[in-house]
Amino acid sequence: MAQQGAAQTARSRPSYQRRIVDDELDELLTGLPAVAIEGPRAVGKTATAMQRVRTAYRLDDEAQRVIAQADLTRLTEGDRPILIDEWQRLPESFDRVRRAVDAGAPPGSFLLTGSASPKDPPTHSGAGRIVRVRLRPMTLAERGADTPTVSLRRLLSGDRAPVSGRTSVTLDRYVEEILRSGFPGFQSLAGRLLRAQLDGYLAGIVDRDFEEAGQTVRRPQVLRRWMSAYAAATSSVASYEKIRDAAAGETGATPAKTTVQAYRDVLERLFILDSVPAWLPTANRFAQLASPPRHHLADPALAARLLRADAATLLAGQSAGPFREGTLLGALFESLVTQSVRTYAQAAEAQVSHLRTSRGDHEVDLIVERDGGVLAIEVKFAQVPNDRDTRHLRWLEARLGSRLLDSAVITTGPAAYRRSDGIAVIPAALLGP
Repeated sequence: MAQQGAAQTARSRPSYQRRIVDDELDELLTGLPAVAIEGPRAVGKTATAMQRVRTAYRLDDEAQRVIAQADLTRLTEGDRPILIDEWQRLPESFDRVRRAVDAGAPPGSFLLTGSASPKDPPTHSGAGRIVRVRLRPMTLAERGADTPTVSLRRLLSGDRAPVSGRTSVTLDRYVEEILRSGFPGFQSLAGRLLRAQLDGYLAGIVDRDFEEAGQTVRRPQVLRRWMSAYAAATSSVASYEKIRDAAAGETGATPAKTTVQAYRDVLERLFILDSVPAWLPTANRFAQLASPPRHHLADPALAARLLRADAATLLAGQSAGPFREGTLLGALFESLVTQSVRTYAQAAEAQVSHLRTSRGDHEVDLIVERDGGVLAIEVKFAQVPNDRDTRHLRWLEARLGSRLLDSAVITTGPAAYRRSDGIAVIPAALLGP
């Protein structure tokens, strides 16, 4: 049942591209007995895990799953580290690893991967025994768009050091990266092959993943319409009621609230919805902040494909729709940058949220917080930001004072530099971990 020697075989494969999360995993496994890698299907969890294990149990294989279900003790037997792949297919496996940890398993004993949170979770959350690590689609740095010259970790240091660097990445390249997605297996595809893969991925969510997550979809077309409405709300804080109304489409039939809530629950458990939470500090000076999340799918390519957007329509200035001002390309560019920033922030042990006042008169796209200090980031679909583009960053600095470690505007421009007011201007392709 187990695949012995998996790590040696995997390490010899030249096709594996090291991910940013690899450094985090290597560090955690030197001192922790069990780590679970979580993220959407096809994001590269198994390939990443296989670089460091010696025994693998693949629970997406029915034969292996049946054997494991008959005797759970098998899952903790074999040369370590041991991988339990797609553990949510057999939720009892999580408890089995937890008990092995309680029994004194040494550091680096177990890796688990999961493409969903099970409907019926394990009897114990695993807190204090199994550390969860999120893996998102590949960042711009991991895709090799350019060599980063500005480190997010350095921006979080608060030293406000000079930033520099030039990139030849153009708007066309950013559009290409939005449409191609950060799923590793899609990186070599283009044209019809890429569209077919993305369509298949989305169809699999509706036709297979929901059922495997324990949710019956009686009207697949309604789920598809709601997902398209959510995609149209990318990078906005639109209410779920507005998204539900938009899902009615030309039919005029608005999905029931209970139906939409079930969709959201499952899509979140599948890691397909990846919204950015609102920043809600306790300081009185921010008592009027709003709490809605900023909407994002796991990858902006999924949003583009749901909306049937291609390079021509994006570059022609297709509207972002009813949920936010500007173009769809601007919304998807923000989503692409957000995806990368969240991975860089995770590597720096920081959390990402967004800021919006209740009246909507001030907002900051990304708040990266670590140890009480804040890095504020605005994403602007422009080459050179102006004073209007940075007004919310200056407003925030006036309120946070020394708590504001740094401020930055991420752009589509060619050069990284600091403005006269100290705000960093960074092309998206030049930002790295």
